[in-house]
Amino acid sequence: METTFTGVFNDYSWQEIKDRIYGTTIDEVYRSLRKEKRDVYDFLNLLSPVAKPLLEEMAQLSHRLTIKRFGKNVQLYAPLYLSNECQNICTYCGFSMDNKIPRRTLQPFEIELEAAALKKMGFHHVLLVTGESNHRVDTDYFVRTVTQLTSIFSNISIEVQPLDYEDYMLLHEAKVNAVMVYQETYHQAAYKRYHPKGKKSNFQYRLETPDRIGKAEIHKIGLGVLLGLEDWRVDSFFTALHIDYLQKKYWKTKYSVSFPRLRPASGSVEPNFIMQDDDLLQLICAYRIWNPDLELSLSTREHAVFRDHIIPLGITAMSAGSKTNPGGYVVAPESLEQFEISDERTPAQIAALITQKGYQPVWKDWVPEY
Repeated sequence: METTFTGVFNDYSWQEIKDRIYGTTIDEVYRSLRKEKRDVYDFLNLLSPVAKPLLEEMAQLSHRLTIKRFGKNVQLYAPLYLSNECQNICTYCGFSMDNKIPRRTLQPFEIELEAAALKKMGFHHVLLVTGESNHRVDTDYFVRTVTQLTSIFSNISIEVQPLDYEDYMLLHEAKVNAVMVYQETYHQAAYKRYHPKGKKSNFQYRLETPDRIGKAEIHKIGLGVLLGLEDWRVDSFFTALHIDYLQKKYWKTKYSVSFPRLRPASGSVEPNFIMQDDDLLQLICAYRIWNPDLELSLSTREHAVFRDHIIPLGITAMSAGSKTNPGGYVVAPESLEQFEISDERTPAQIAALITQKGYQPVWKDWVPEY
């Protein structure tokens, strides 16, 4: 029987990991900072509460490691929302099936208009996003859309419902560069409360999705949790554990991490765990110090001041000018957003800011060969 991350995950206890995080000593943090090569337990030490007084030292090390691996480059990308139709109930999401909102799935000519608007802004990297509706937005829809857009964008990523291995093979053949799939939370009991109905309620199927993506040899896999659903420190440890497993098994694949903090949305729940800005900074630095090869991405969920200051400290990709509703750029700008944007500056303003910081805004970094 083929092994998946489930086998690793079942060897760990949420409570035991939580106890270990909150029982970390300052000496353990210092030892992790001084190491040349670090493991997931060093990551655990670096995200512990006792490491917070060492945040300045962590930030400086994170800066040096980022420069060494990625140079002074920040990739710019934009989401293109294709559909807000969804068959799941997710208590934190504006697209949840039980929210009585107008539903819309973009047609090819509308996609063309949205893509043209993004290209005019300068984007070559686009992230295609949908709700999870297997009947309305399925693999055939994704393949057609990717095929339509390959002549417009040099790099296409997707964030859609988890799919079977055969579907990812089709997407790989269609020249999808990356697939983003977020577990939301690794707390299995809480996961069920937040996802009471729909295919997304299947915790194990979602947990094993990166295995199917890796097996299909898609170039990059993006992981993350929704920061605020459960204890961000414990959830982030399990994310790192997942990445560690994937990097060892699917070693040809690149990996990225995103940091979505729970934002207001229609019908959404309040965060159970408030994550402050210095908490998020600590988490970003911990990821960079633990794993210098990871791509770290920050979206427009975050407010402008935080995004301004985080650029030198580990982030390698940022979205800009984002709209989180289908047709939000030109076709239907007033339709309901999935969540509220915090940084509403234009892509040109973000690019100018990056340049001002002494960094290079990267609109187009490479063209994949297939």
